Amino acid sequence: MLVLGLETSCDETAAAVVADDRRVLAQCVAGQDDDHRAYGGVVPEIAARAHVERLDGIIARVMAEAGIGFADLDGVAATAGPGLLGGVMVGLMTGKAIAAVHRLPLMAVNHLEGHALTARLTDRVSFPFLLLLISGGHCQLLAVEGVGRYRRFGTTIDDAAGEAFDKAAKLLGLGYPGGPAIEAAARDGDPRRFALPRPLLGRVGCDFSFSGLKTALVHVVAGFPAEPTEGDRRDLAAGFQAAVADVLADRATGAMARFRLEFPGADTFVVAGGVAANMALRDRLRAVTEAGGFRMVVPPPALCTDNAVMIAWAGIERLAAGLVDGLDASPRARWPLDPAAPFVGGGIGRA
Repeated sequence: MLVLGLETSCDETAAAVVADDRRVLAQCVAGQDDDHRAYGGVVPEIAARAHVERLDGIIARVMAEAGIGFADLDGVAATAGPGLLGGVMVGLMTGKAIAAVHRLPLMAVNHLEGHALTARLTDRVSFPFLLLLISGGHCQLLAVEGVGRYRRFGTTIDDAAGEAFDKAAKLLGLGYPGGPAIEAAARDGDPRRFALPRPLLGRVGCDFSFSGLKTALVHVVAGFPAEPTEGDRRDLAAGFQAAVADVLADRATGAMARFRLEFPGADTFVVAGGVAANMALRDRLRAVTEAGGFRMVVPPPALCTDNAVMIAWAGIERLAAGLVDGLDASPRARWPLDPAAPFVGGGIGRA
């Protein structure tokens, strides 16, 4: 089974061809960092225009690299949300066109499900497993019981972790994208120099909060008599990163205890999403995972950030389960994996 995957939910234009035996025949990701750097964040209109300009060429490239034609495909999967609506529409409409012209099944994939199922592609993880999804727009802990079956244990009540990294990097003048910039600066910093809060640390439940940490950082920077020095920036980056790591570890520990009660014998903890590429956060999470008797699985960094391989794989899983969508599938700016979970905060897909 061969599926073409398309991803355009934010500022990565991507296509991939993946087989159900877990071979990635071809993939391509075109980033837009240079287009958005001057603005310190993603501009939706610029992102959508770039998708329109690039997607057809990227599809042609991966099909050629895979050595196949559209007649060789068994289906096409496209991100249908959550994300920036203009960008989502570009990929989904392109997927619909390919499916209609070549009479292929269409899988309108939830971007979050793509992240959730990547570990089944890379590490053959079995259901059920506990998932920490951390990215620019999402910060959630979920029990993954099967394809299309998710139960949310906790989510952010304000900023997502990746969003907090971007805002912190902008405040410190470290550039965009913020996650890699903070991680690089933190390597030579002292995380103990500045006392920064750990929101919700030790509280009951599995929800997250990062806005108070960001506000504390604002106050620290405002307290300097002049612009922070390079040493100040490194120490603040290290302190900020350590605070985020402590919050993630604390919330994950609580989720592991709940997961173990509900699923005796299941012991896999998957960390996915763009923020999962941060090695300091991985190390912190690995320590609490091992202490809790769980096995931690993190996809390779290239498959943690937005990509079309995960969308194609999610499409394969959905096609195998008979979960095919019609050409009337709608793009969604907000699309929770667990629709029954209560809404507790703003942002993309956080409900």
